[in-house]
Amino acid sequence: MSIKNIVKEQVKKHVFSVPADLAKNNLYLPKEDMQKIEDSIKANFHIGWRSEDKFTPEAYKIDLGDHIINRLEHDRARIIPWLNDSGSLKGKKVLEIGCGTGSSTIALAEQGAIVTGVDLDEGALKVAEDRKNIYGLDMELHYLNATEVHKKFKNEKFDFIIFFATIEHMIHEERMTAMKETWDMLNPGGLWVVLETPNRLWYFDGHTSGLPFFQWLPDDLAIKYSKYSPRNEFANVYRKFDDENMMHFLRRGRGLSYHEFDLCMGDTKKLDVISSKIQFEKFQWINTPKVEKTFKSFIKAAYPGLHDGFYDKSLDLIIKKR
Repeated sequence: MSIKNIVKEQVKKHVFSVPADLAKNNLYLPKEDMQKIEDSIKANFHIGWRSEDKFTPEAYKIDLGDHIINRLEHDRARIIPWLNDSGSLKGKKVLEIGCGTGSSTIALAEQGAIVTGVDLDEGALKVAEDRKNIYGLDMELHYLNATEVHKKFKNEKFDFIIFFATIEHMIHEERMTAMKETWDMLNPGGLWVVLETPNRLWYFDGHTSGLPFFQWLPDDLAIKYSKYSPRNEFANVYRKFDDENMMHFLRRGRGLSYHEFDLCMGDTKKLDVISSKIQFEKFQWINTPKVEKTFKSFIKAAYPGLHDGFYDKSLDLIIKKR
């Protein structure tokens, strides 16, 4: 399937489910501008381990299609309505940690949010900058570690702080600092959001290794066991067990659980969690396989009292600061 057809299929899947009051704000580009975005992705982002020769041809096309438009359509259809339901985005100050190539940043800015995006991938940020200019939207982008945002924006408060598929890529010390400091950067009534982060307690690692119980293993055992991953691009990377490879391995994603929230934000059972995405999108639970429902019931019974979202396979939570 061509990139063009992959994009068309994904757009078809997402675009019709966007609520009308939000959809009217979405900006659609002419073909020549979409080509500029594709060119920027190839020149700035699809290099190194993401280069074309590291993927199968089909996987490369899918990844390219994702970064051209599919992620943006997904964010418009699945993320923006959920966030907006918890608090209108229009005119709100949003700090997005892990803005990547800018798809989610565009989706937020289209709805009138005042967005500041940060990321540690210079190539991804270059694409985000190009995308921002092509769409003509006003937003700030910074090359910055999540542990440094409280210093960079020490005199600012935000209405939304969003960790978008980011926390799992931080080592333990980084995530503890980032969670504590950003919690303090919220306005009263502000919303702290974690998105698309695998739950460390879940029995299957669908995020990184494609292996059962992988997130439960200690790091030294997990890196050695990675060779059994069915994902070739993961299984063949960590054959040397030195410090550099271990750091790279840890940043691929080892999940998050309620334990960090206890340490960084106080008793998790008392946090004002106002929504989880699976709760908002009720159809997700209806279509959840029986084994997943059973496992969720098991961990909920083992440690009851948390918001239901802490028992899902992915942590997609909105927490209100009182």
